[in-house]
Amino acid sequence: MQIWRSSWFILLGLIVSISLPMPPASAEEPGAMVDGAGFSLYGTESIKGVDAAKIERDPVCDRSKRPKIFKIEPDEAKPGQKVTIRGENFGTKECFHGVAFSAAGPAKIDHTFLNDSTIEATVPDVRPGMSFIDVVAGGGNARSKGFLVQSK
Repeated sequence: MQIWRSSWFILLGLIVSISLPMPPASAEEPGAMVDGAGFSLYGTESIKGVDAAKIERDPVCDRSKRPKIFKIEPDEAKPGQKVTIRGENFGTKECFHGVAFSAAGPAKIDHTFLNDSTIEATVPDVRPGMSFIDVVAGGGNARSKGFLVQSK
């Protein structure tokens, strides 16, 4: 009974404290919140102005266009050789993320972005056998049909 009564008083105190309005804080109080002031009350310089040149340089990547791979030329190659990946919606150089070979795992693949529909990539040093080539662009990724990595 004593525990129930203590819990009741704690609950009643919480309800009263939540329902009572808080007096407004003055701007002279340290740590006072003032709408629209940001960090200016805390001695930190706020952001001033907009750098229009930086906004113009920022790429706008179209995430609605999913990339597609149509053809890999040649369709088999040795490690160290270059292949050409042809498709569509690879985006711009700034929005293109990279190329991956399934047989290489997370290894970084050397590639050259030529345009929205053409990429050149170097076959990584992996075991001979079938692999898939992935193209990762701003709109997602695309996977090729099987690609044969030949022995050196």
